[in-house]
Amino acid sequence: MGRLPLDELILVKLGGSVITDKRRASTPRIEVMARLAREISAAKKERPGLQLVLGHGSGSFGHIVGARYHIQQGIDAGAGIEQWRGYAETAAAAARLNRIVADTLLQAGVPVVSIQPSASARCRAGKLLSLETWAVQRALQHRLVPLLYGDVAFDQAQGCAIISTETVFAYLARQLYPARIVMVGQVAGVFDQDPLRCPHARIIERITPNTIDDIQIKLGGSHGIDVTGGMLTKVRAMLSLVVDGHTQRVHLISGLTEGALRRTLVDAQTVEGTVIEL
Repeated sequence: MGRLPLDELILVKLGGSVITDKRRASTPRIEVMARLAREISAAKKERPGLQLVLGHGSGSFGHIVGARYHIQQGIDAGAGIEQWRGYAETAAAAARLNRIVADTLLQAGVPVVSIQPSASARCRAGKLLSLETWAVQRALQHRLVPLLYGDVAFDQAQGCAIISTETVFAYLARQLYPARIVMVGQVAGVFDQDPLRCPHARIIERITPNTIDDIQIKLGGSHGIDVTGGMLTKVRAMLSLVVDGHTQRVHLISGLTEGALRRTLVDAQTVEGTVIEL
């Protein structure tokens, strides 16, 4: 499939921190999820040509189970079924949340089709080597909305690995060249301190290749259990996509601010959260 019009394709991640309570096992935030689904539906009605690829984190479903079994550290080649059961349990937890997200979006009128990353993902030493994208491209051709998620994957070097939604999006961006990527989290962008712990934390409105070194020391880990890395990992991954020309701009916004997602999808210049750009 050729590139879509640059102003029409957007990758949107619904973070695990906003659609679940990451400190309580398998706890979805149904009302927040439903509102975000309605905002996505409204944006598509306002911009009929808008095409989306959606993804979501595993939150208190996959992350807590994955951490319990240390999936991010891999599994030895000679391990028995009891150790590999942790891989299966983590995959099942991630899929359970995906079903909830998919059903919520469908109820809001968003024609999503779930695509399971672990069905085709191949890793080596924790790095994603390949992921089948044909189904994603086919869905877009039919004006459907592909829905992916943070998942597990088999790994050639360490048995298994966790592949975050950011990792999946980074791979897709290099294939699809979206105009923008929108990261929807619990907080309104990137702050100089953890805003969930420090009431005086200040938002960093813009991040560029020239400013990343100055602010990276301020970026800490995520609030709650996260086996895929903290905010700095996410920011660096998104910045590299901008620098390499795979997307023009990345928005990091709060999913708890009503209307922020709809406004960002409808208008690329809207002032919400943090923007990563050249």
